[in-house]
Amino acid sequence: MTLDTVPLGQTGTKVSQIAFGTWRFGRENDDGDVEVGRERAHELLDAYADYGGTFIDTADMYGDGRSESYIGEWLDERDREEFVVASKIYWPTRDDANGRGLNRKHLRRQIDRILERLGTDYVDLLYVHRWDDETPLEEFMRTLDEFVRDGKVNYLGTSTLEPNAWKVVKANELARRRGYEPFRIAQPRYNVVNREIEGNYLEMCADYDVGVVPWSPLAGGFLTGKYARGETPPAGSRAATDQQFVDSYLTDENFDALEAVESVAAELDATPGQVSLAWLLHHRQVTVPIVGARTVSQLRENLAAADLSLTSDQFERLLAAKR
Repeated sequence: MTLDTVPLGQTGTKVSQIAFGTWRFGRENDDGDVEVGRERAHELLDAYADYGGTFIDTADMYGDGRSESYIGEWLDERDREEFVVASKIYWPTRDDANGRGLNRKHLRRQIDRILERLGTDYVDLLYVHRWDDETPLEEFMRTLDEFVRDGKVNYLGTSTLEPNAWKVVKANELARRRGYEPFRIAQPRYNVVNREIEGNYLEMCADYDVGVVPWSPLAGGFLTGKYARGETPPAGSRAATDQQFVDSYLTDENFDALEAVESVAAELDATPGQVSLAWLLHHRQVTVPIVGARTVSQLRENLAAADLSLTSDQFERLLAAKR
């Protein structure tokens, strides 16, 4: 199986139809253990590339920068030009007043550190990881535009701004007036049970030619079918230790939606997770979903969703499963 290539929104750049998210790379859990260390990270990247994967998603704060370093070491043995790399800026990286957000001092310092860790002269896509209401819009849009003009960044995106569509509109209207590079890609949470972007946010993306690259396509593992209605969450699962996850996901409404996913999965002889990913791959308003994985077998199972074909009836049943 080889992943197809699709346009990255209206950028002119082509990417694989599924992106690989690396937020687990170098991440320490509560016990101090690293979820995905350097060796396994490289194995996962190898497997992704073997499937034709080209779109790698990271952030400056993933694993306190280790994610970018692992990717950079891996890219050093590959042809950098074969891959599209996205990173993000916002979260604190220093214990000082200017060590976070989208102020110019932080942005300029961080872009150089990102490039150094990745071992590259540029990133294809740079997201603002969150919005910064304390920094004037003019300041950070001008600074981000300078990154593009200097060749350090190809395109700009916004991450986790749902449902604040008006902030993206405000920024892109400023960019249009000033001749700055606009936000061309949005990275919201979107899946069968998380529908907060439906309506204004998706309409904004369509109207402003902003591509949609959703994170959490499996709803933090809920859509894999690992949880059962009315049963104690499996030991070691996220729901076993995270009450907020339980309150958000283990609801009757979400289990109703999961039953619709499982019904389609049975019809296709696929897993619920694969069906959930296939729904996004068939969604005309979704550009590319981002998948993550701890193991190569998990990654291969996720990537196999690209081989599934949903009928229009199956797609609509999933669309109607949660409104």
